[in-house]
Amino acid sequence: MNWYVQVLKKYADFSGRARRKEYWMFVLFNVLISVVLTIIDFMLGTYSASIGIGLLGGIYACAVLIPAIAVTVRRLHDTDRSGWWFLIVLIPVIGPIVLLVFMIIDGTPGTNRFGPSPKEVVPAVATSPGAV
Repeated sequence: MNWYVQVLKKYADFSGRARRKEYWMFVLFNVLISVVLTIIDFMLGTYSASIGIGLLGGIYACAVLIPAIAVTVRRLHDTDRSGWWFLIVLIPVIGPIVLLVFMIIDGTPGTNRFGPSPKEVVPAVATSPGAV
């Protein structure tokens, strides 16, 4: 759950890098929440079969659209690709497959042009008890 909340805290942060775990945990929670909201929409009668989404699901989808794009861009940055590669999803059939491969592969180790690796642990700055 922490990974999901972290992505929401970086609501529209398109800079930096995102680990595979951060991306896929966000996707997992989105799928689970969407399924639950679809069930609730069915029970409330607010699901529209003609458009394939319910009222609650639609509100949720709009709410997480920007964080989903942002974490995808940060994930592309982790693989040392520009966020513009996200637009490859617009190419029918092959585009989504290529983007899926980009989301699955490991990020570049160390620092790349988008910043330090999110896998690297940043050492905490030790301060003495009397320091101000």
